Amino acid sequence: MHERLSFYIPRESPLHRANPLTKLVLVFAFILISYLSPWYWTASLLILGDVLLSFVGRVQREYLRTVARLLLPVVGFLFLMQSLFLPYGETEIFSFWFISLTVENIQIAFLNASRIFVMVSSFILLVLSTHPSELMTDLTRRGVPGQLSYVVVSTLQILPQMQAKAVTIIDAQRSRGLDTQGSLRKRIGALVPLVGPLVFGSLVEVEERAIAIEARGFTSGLPKTSLREVADTSADRVARWFLVAITLAVLVSRIWIR
Repeated sequence: MHERLSFYIPRESPLHRANPLTKLVLVFAFILISYLSPWYWTASLLILGDVLLSFVGRVQREYLRTVARLLLPVVGFLFLMQSLFLPYGETEIFSFWFISLTVENIQIAFLNASRIFVMVSSFILLVLSTHPSELMTDLTRRGVPGQLSYVVVSTLQILPQMQAKAVTIIDAQRSRGLDTQGSLRKRIGALVPLVGPLVFGSLVEVEERAIAIEARGFTSGLPKTSLREVADTSADRVARWFLVAITLAVLVSRIWIR
């Protein structure tokens, strides 16, 4: 059931045992530090931090596979486009027609790609090590409105649910004799009978979920209880304040250096 509800990978690790809010603060701290830091290599060091955390959380295999399939192609394409087409830079390396490659363009493109890598890879770590129900329970317990908590958790569940639904539809189409493998032309043709059921099925699922949460008193203003208890240790609280302090220190450094 885990793979159908989310990308969460159940493991016994310090990262999994950490409070969901601590991991959420870690994600936003990494993102803010990568964009606010006045030092060029900060984002690259944070990428190394994400990789090390994936080993701490024992999800390195799933993390690296997701990064290789999803993140590297996008970041690589962004780096290539910005390296070739950004309108500034004086130290020219290569020039052909309207394409000009400069040292400054490469530096800016690498920095932007590194920051995007940090942002997405940090969220990948979050969804791999945090069960959505634990995150929603902890946010609701801290006073976050239930509607906002639901939006956050639903966002984390959209992709895995659509992926599972797409696999089910493809299997059903294959059982009816539809050829979904082979040449690129056949695969593109197989997208047409896939998109319709996927989109309409997702819309029906949204309506069913809305009815279900309304029937369970989701919008009620009365205090709610939960069967799932989420631990929040003193180490978690210290880690959160430490991350906030580091982020503020980086912000001050950015202002001071300017």
